[in-house]
Amino acid sequence: MKYAIETDSLTKMYGDFTAVDDLNMKIKNKSIFGFLGPNGAGKTTTIKMLTCLIKPSQGTAKVGGYDININPNKVRQKIGMVPQLVSLYKDLTARENVELCADYYGLSEDEKEDRIDDLMELVDIKYAENKMIKQMSGGQKQKVSVVASLIHRPDVLFLDEPTIGLDPTTKMVLWDLIAELNDNGHTIILCSHDMYEVEILCENVGIMNLGELAAFDTAQGLKDTLMHKNQTALFKEMEGLSSTGKFNKTENNEKTLEKETIQGVDVVDIDSIDSESVDSDSIDSNISGTNISNSSGSGNYQSESKIDRTKITPRFLTKDPDNNSPEYLAEVQKHTKEISIMVKNMDDKILGDIKALDVVYNLSSNESGDGTRLTVAVDKFDENSVNNVIWSIVKNDGNISSINTKDPSLEDVFIDVTGKKRLNKVNIKNIDL
Repeated sequence: MKYAIETDSLTKMYGDFTAVDDLNMKIKNKSIFGFLGPNGAGKTTTIKMLTCLIKPSQGTAKVGGYDININPNKVRQKIGMVPQLVSLYKDLTARENVELCADYYGLSEDEKEDRIDDLMELVDIKYAENKMIKQMSGGQKQKVSVVASLIHRPDVLFLDEPTIGLDPTTKMVLWDLIAELNDNGHTIILCSHDMYEVEILCENVGIMNLGELAAFDTAQGLKDTLMHKNQTALFKEMEGLSSTGKFNKTENNEKTLEKETIQGVDVVDIDSIDSESVDSDSIDSNISGTNISNSSGSGNYQSESKIDRTKITPRFLTKDPDNNSPEYLAEVQKHTKEISIMVKNMDDKILGDIKALDVVYNLSSNESGDGTRLTVAVDKFDENSVNNVIWSIVKNDGNISSINTKDPSLEDVFIDVTGKKRLNKVNIKNIDL
């Protein structure tokens, strides 16, 4: 079976209100799928239809190979559910709760006892099997819920906010458990508002908004799409300003073009480019790039081609790496990307060379026991800006221990995708979504 879940125009309406609108998606078998959406987006309604708690108004879905409309009982045998709010009997022990679930699914006595022992060992809750639920911590209760949901060997497991309210250590224990369950062949549907949790666990992510599937991709794919969208929007903004001659003048506008060489790359000082001399075509074409690579393996980095800096998008502000005024930093944030580099043997020569780079708009450094943390704002349109900063450190025998870039996060994607609001709201006070 290729897909654990397939929906076909799945729709749920409450009167004139459409909670889920023509949903079509496929979730791969034996994968972990992150299902996201703001409150009222239709996510919970979708889960209720997939778990046969409510019937769709139109369309259908297959879960574990069975149609939710034609074979709902077969679907129920194929699924397990761990709800956000623990639904265990507080005055029963952990084992008694799980035994009750096993009896509900019709397991024999021998199978029931063996299965409970195995699952409790798997999730590391055997030590508390005779403890009453009301005496347990939040993490212990969630583990018992997982055991109860797995007692009948479901193929698909729905987890609704499984780590909400838990401390970071207990969260990590449950994350390891989710990954282990997936390794054992279970398809996991993870509903969560913890974007970090979704990103580290899920193979694919779907985001619901206004009853529709607004985004579906890998977490990295969604972030890359947002980054491209933001860059495209900024290009269009700059095209408009270029056509009207509204670029902010820099103090070097009146200089003539001067060429200089930085680490073997011919560079044109774009501070000297007058805004009127840059047309839309040059903005569109942006940069003809280069890659700086260590082909020899000796640490001697060489430029493979030249950057045509005459085609780079003109600046909105004067380059000033030491300027930390709020106004300047606000402008820098709009038009740059941030990289963070830990250097163990920082010196003034390295700092000076980085600041001199044409692609660097701002630089700050903080000393720590492990070295110096550099935070560098570089030209987001120059595909070699990160390479150039790294080369400025490497050529001065700098020892880099870590590098991080500040790209769009999954939370940024979520905010962007769900930013659209309903224009025509209806009275849904009595509707449980």
